[in-house]
Amino acid sequence: MVAVSFVALLYLVELIDVVLPAELDGYGIVARSPSGLDGIAWAPLLHGGWGHLVANTVPVLVFAFLAMAGGLGRWVAVTLTIWLVAGIGVWLTAPPATVTLGASGLAFGWLAFLLVRGVFTRSIAQLALAVVLFALWGGMLWGVLPGTPGVSWQGHLFGALGGVLAAWLVARGDRPERRPGPGTLEA
Repeated sequence: MVAVSFVALLYLVELIDVVLPAELDGYGIVARSPSGLDGIAWAPLLHGGWGHLVANTVPVLVFAFLAMAGGLGRWVAVTLTIWLVAGIGVWLTAPPATVTLGASGLAFGWLAFLLVRGVFTRSIAQLALAVVLFALWGGMLWGVLPGTPGVSWQGHLFGALGGVLAAWLVARGDRPERRPGPGTLEA
């Protein structure tokens, strides 16, 4: 329900953008502009039209749902990590005076999270899921490279890096606390 509700929110925002003369697309991330920093909060909710939103819908639904397997609280933490890393990365590296928006940074982040978390957690089940996801969606990873005009490879790249960071943080948080055994000296 959470993944479906998130996508429904994206569609509602796009509908409001189309119906009202609010020009919401201008509230995306404006690279290296202090006034464009607030776009980090809004960019994943905004899309450059229905086609852009439709292209993001299936990956967002699938990857958000699968990333939520660890629980809602963990999903929120993973999502916020990806959201911030992607947003800050875009703000720092996108071409000057460009506006970047869309949920694909989140999609790339969730995919990267799902692909690498099994490595960090040493979980056979998570590694198996990663193999299946890579077989089905691995080609999407080419989107982290420059190439398609008008597509923010920076958002894709930094979203993926945010997903890797989130996977590492989740695995680190799951490790049991090591306590010294008898006869162990601590410095």
